Amino acid sequence: MPAGTGVVEGRRVVVTGSTRGLGRAFAEALAAEGASVVVNGTNGALVDEVVDGIRARGGIATGCTGSVADDEVAAALVSTSIDAHGGIDAVVNNAGIVRDRTLTNMTPEEFDEVIAVNLRGTWSVSRHAARAMRDRGGGMLLQVISGSAFVGSVGQTNYAASKAGVMGMLYAWDVELRRFGIRVNALWPVAETDMTQVVFEGARRRAEQSGRDAPAPRDMGFGTPEEIAPVVVHLCSDAAAHLRSQLVTFNGRKLARWQHPREVDVRRQDAWTIDQLAAALADADERVHVPEL
Repeated sequence: MPAGTGVVEGRRVVVTGSTRGLGRAFAEALAAEGASVVVNGTNGALVDEVVDGIRARGGIATGCTGSVADDEVAAALVSTSIDAHGGIDAVVNNAGIVRDRTLTNMTPEEFDEVIAVNLRGTWSVSRHAARAMRDRGGGMLLQVISGSAFVGSVGQTNYAASKAGVMGMLYAWDVELRRFGIRVNALWPVAETDMTQVVFEGARRRAEQSGRDAPAPRDMGFGTPEEIAPVVVHLCSDAAAHLRSQLVTFNGRKLARWQHPREVDVRRQDAWTIDQLAAALADADERVHVPEL
């Protein structure tokens, strides 16, 4: 039997992009707590490795190899869960790629590749899953996003656009799907992964230039995938059934919930001149708020 308390016992969960890093930690943690998991990735050998590891520890897992950018693969992920595990209760849309390059140097192919996986792939898997969940009385779609959607990051126009797009879809889906008992939430994990190595390399370079020791990822507010995985288990459990249309940030130590965009500094008058508009906006805060992790 899998170790743990079984808080998602019997749940059928698809985890996209789950052969390494965060996705693998999510799939393994869910299986350890009793979920039947569909493991996904583009490398069949790695898919088999994760599935075999989960089964060796007494968990339940099935593999489905392919890119979520392919709609047939997206459909197969859902049908695999239904055929192998008897249904689908949750999807963790974790699959994502980067093709970092500054705006003026980025190619159309680099932009489209990231959008195809991160944005359209999330849409495609969610579409097939929502159809199945609707017919079965409900479920949950969990979107794994990034701070790039909210805070500027050099070289990530495509990645930022894809993750911001996922948040836009989340709000639309919450309105559309709640009548079917389908919840939609998002997780912004702050984790040490292959994708975030560029952050640590930059910190090391700056430290070397100033004669200081390079900070450890933990000191920079980053957790390991294994430290972050428990929040995914919770969000897929009955204990989180009251949460919908929420964005949660977690780094293994700091947990935060983000509000929807809301009006600030509201001013009203019957008519506005250009000078009055300029005066009203003159003291607008131009700083981008970077959250303390």
